[in-house]
Amino acid sequence: MKDTAQLSEGWSLDHDGERIPAQVPGCVHTDLLAADLIPDPFIGQNERELAWVGRRAWSYTRDLSAAQTSKDTHERTDLVFDGLDTAARITLGGAELGRTRNMHRSYRFDVSGRAGELNVTFASAYEEAEAVRALTGERPNVYPEPFQYIRKMAASFGWDWGPTVVTAGMWRQVRLERWSTARIVRVRPLVTVDGTRGRVELRVDLERTATGTGRRLVAHAAVAGVAAQAETDGDAVTLVLDVPDVRLWWPRGHGEQPLYDIELTLFADGGPLDTWHHRVGFRTIEIDRGADAHGTGFTFVVNGERIFVRGVNWIPDDVLPSRITPERYRTRLEQTAAANVDLVRVWGGGIYEDEAFYTACDELGLMVWQDFLFACAAYPEEQPLRGEIEAEARDNVVRLMPHPSLVVWNGNNENLWGFRDWDWEDRLAGNSWGEGYYLGLLPRVVAELDPTRPYTAGSPWSGSWDHHPNDPDHGTHHSWEVWNRQDYTAYRADVPRFVSEFGWQAPPTIATLRRALPGEDLAPDSPGMLHHQKAEDGNGKLDRGLARHFAPPEGDFDRWHYLTQVVQARAVATGIEHWRAHWPRCAGTVVWQINDCWPVSSWAAIDGDGRPKPLYHELRRLYADRLLTLRPGADGPELVLDNQGGEPWSCDVTLRLMHADGTLAARVSLGLTAPAHEVLRLPVPPEVTPATGSAKEYLVADADDLRAVHFEARDHEFDYPRPRFEIAVETVGRERDTVDVVVTAQTLVRDLLLQADRIAPDARADQGLITLLPGERTRIRVHGTQGAGANTIRAALFCVEPA
Repeated sequence: MKDTAQLSEGWSLDHDGERIPAQVPGCVHTDLLAADLIPDPFIGQNERELAWVGRRAWSYTRDLSAAQTSKDTHERTDLVFDGLDTAARITLGGAELGRTRNMHRSYRFDVSGRAGELNVTFASAYEEAEAVRALTGERPNVYPEPFQYIRKMAASFGWDWGPTVVTAGMWRQVRLERWSTARIVRVRPLVTVDGTRGRVELRVDLERTATGTGRRLVAHAAVAGVAAQAETDGDAVTLVLDVPDVRLWWPRGHGEQPLYDIELTLFADGGPLDTWHHRVGFRTIEIDRGADAHGTGFTFVVNGERIFVRGVNWIPDDVLPSRITPERYRTRLEQTAAANVDLVRVWGGGIYEDEAFYTACDELGLMVWQDFLFACAAYPEEQPLRGEIEAEARDNVVRLMPHPSLVVWNGNNENLWGFRDWDWEDRLAGNSWGEGYYLGLLPRVVAELDPTRPYTAGSPWSGSWDHHPNDPDHGTHHSWEVWNRQDYTAYRADVPRFVSEFGWQAPPTIATLRRALPGEDLAPDSPGMLHHQKAEDGNGKLDRGLARHFAPPEGDFDRWHYLTQVVQARAVATGIEHWRAHWPRCAGTVVWQINDCWPVSSWAAIDGDGRPKPLYHELRRLYADRLLTLRPGADGPELVLDNQGGEPWSCDVTLRLMHADGTLAARVSLGLTAPAHEVLRLPVPPEVTPATGSAKEYLVADADDLRAVHFEARDHEFDYPRPRFEIAVETVGRERDTVDVVVTAQTLVRDLLLQADRIAPDARADQGLITLLPGERTRIRVHGTQGAGANTIRAALFCVEPA
């Protein structure tokens, strides 16, 4: 029987002739940090001091004993690397085993009967990239770094939300596998379902030793009490298991996520040689890309049910990805699911995530949109890249295809769009740029290996060159003009078929800033704040977005911090409310982005220290099954009941026209029903409609504990009263660490926010932005207050104030 020994210990890293302990999985940066040889690149401006780390070679060594590779008990011993970052030369006892140049692949070397010093030397990623560029020629990209010439996490070279921390090391597991006769090389489970009858077709590839060649092998598989067996004297075998009465796997919010264990065992002469285990789910997935009166659709259909996708984009959760543990994946994805998200897009400038990521998504009901790893650049299609890219694609398609959460493969991020709009075509002068990957190689690999899933050539992509790649009426659309150049109300100008990227920036939480910028007198333009803002003109866009709605808070950083977070939440809400109201024409939104890889001002809903911004809580409202909205219409405000749940939504809606001073002008009650998976839109009755442009009245809608508000005037134009409210702090349970903060409004209090991390760094509040009318009360539960008193808590409360 095959056995495995992890090689996680005993490694050392050569640092200027001195051997320091090394951790595997890990990287040069984590080892140097552990040895106190470099400062934390996330703190202050330390990133700039560490550029040298990515520009030199690094060498790891450990001993491999004869006992570990002996042929006495097994015919073959393989040295397996699940991830080498990136350009490596591997030697054992001074003899070269091989060279690698791809972070996204696994590698295997026969070391049977060999021993000595095992050495893995990594060349500088810059050196490798420049060597490939010299072979293939120059190609354009959006950043002044050579990331498209090396198969490495592109974001390690920096992005408009990330630092430049160019890593090297054994970033995934290293192990010895000892086996005899034959082993299982790979398993492709093709999982289908027809009604309640499921089918698992296992395509199994084998490798044999010299003595195993030609021997009769038996493969046995079982799932849900159904077993199958097949014999082979070759290097492949197929087993088919028909499973009756299966329960369907559903995205969260649409049903449950039953998972079925598959056990596969390979035998020779009655004895087991190797095993393979995985969990699968039974479900159907297709994307309806049919033409209609509005253009070309892009609608996810799961188990025959058309779904409005409530998604988020995911970037690597740490710029040092070897630090992302299964527990950290689980925490972040549980946060994501708790925000009512049902799809996570793994973005193409990052990594194919660890198995723990996809396992958590299987269990949480989070659909996964998986990009192949190409982003924002023209990629050469010549060797040595082409061969690496095909091998990488084959590796990862097979590795990830057992997961029911994986619902679509996507060819690239923004490269088809970039070719058309970013002045690439003339600069390329006919050279290859990646089109052959996205429209040729990758769909061919997916069709061959994983035909049960859809493939799309890019995001955005209109479906063909007959339409502009980012045409909102065709396929997927990235909406970035609004953040870059317009007010967020411009999201209402069109109705894309599927919005796979849009977003708005805000700074991270105060506690995150204080940890990352210790001792700094925080200001929007203080040195550390500017260093932790990577977007082009990022602060300028933040300030312009704020000034369109609020009087700029000159010299008041806390106020600026609060207002920019309010604008972020309102901007994303404006887009989602508008696009959800146009279901089924618009079939989904994927917000950029859910997470961060370090402390930074960015589009994230959860900052680099894992703390939720107000946007996170707003997503929970926006992505709930039932969404109540008031939105501008051509002839006045419109009331929208968006019901993405599986049951009709019948409710009494109360509409109130309020004066700014808090007095009631008019009230209307409506009994309404929105059918399941449908949207009800109707004009607001005239008796409760504010006057056009009014700065002294506003509209409030309430139904089933949901609230929507509509103001005709922008905040700096509205006649807000000076906000007045009372607070009471009530201890929950016996410990003082958890309290309820009870806020009672005496005036209109708009967008009240308790920034819990101002109370204590680990404190968390259960609500985000809240709007209260005079006399109303809300209860905010806060965990981790460390016994803080009412004055400290009150100082952490913010709301909109008169201009």
